[in-house]
Amino acid sequence: MNSEAVTVPAGEVALAGDLVVPGGEVPAVVLFAHGSGSSRHSPRNRAVAEALNRVGLGTLLLDLLSEREEYEDAATGRHRFDIGLLAGRLVAAVDWLERRRGTEGLPVGLFGASTGAAAALVAAAERPGRVYAVVSRGGRPDLAGDWLPRVEAPVLLIVGGADETVLGLNEDAAARLSVPYRLHVVPNATHLFPEPGALEEVAEAAGGWFRERLAQPSG
Repeated sequence: MNSEAVTVPAGEVALAGDLVVPGGEVPAVVLFAHGSGSSRHSPRNRAVAEALNRVGLGTLLLDLLSEREEYEDAATGRHRFDIGLLAGRLVAAVDWLERRRGTEGLPVGLFGASTGAAAALVAAAERPGRVYAVVSRGGRPDLAGDWLPRVEAPVLLIVGGADETVLGLNEDAAARLSVPYRLHVVPNATHLFPEPGALEEVAEAAGGWFRERLAQPSG
């Protein structure tokens, strides 16, 4: 399994990332969009990424903010809800994967958590020819707004059963999608899925969705 630290250019900034490409023929790469106030070091996203690697999928965990922006965001919180900025960074990463030797031409999936889910949906709408599946974990897809009906990739929305406010927001956002979607509710789980077995269920559901959709991207 090949793991390397990478730098992804995105306009005037360079974003730090961790790219893992399992050995053998890799069918697709999943790009992670972390949630508000988090980074590529999120233990929850890393646990899901490792589960995806075990079933043969490549992963790219990426910091969506530069180091300077992260300092600003820690003090003000103004970047974490800038969905346009975050989505633009994801689009740049999708384009980078397309140009990079070893990942060029591979279908891309997007895994978004919290506000990162909205950014993932916007990026999917902006790159319909490259993004073939989206998964949201405890996400805020409602923040994608008018981009929701423009998404062409199938969407899996994973929400904790005890995360009632976010569950309602996901139900409302799902009603605006014009693509196949599934709402997967993890019983009794709260927003960060700390309950025993909850994150494992997230990883299993995400892995199944990506394997099914990315193996046959025309669907």
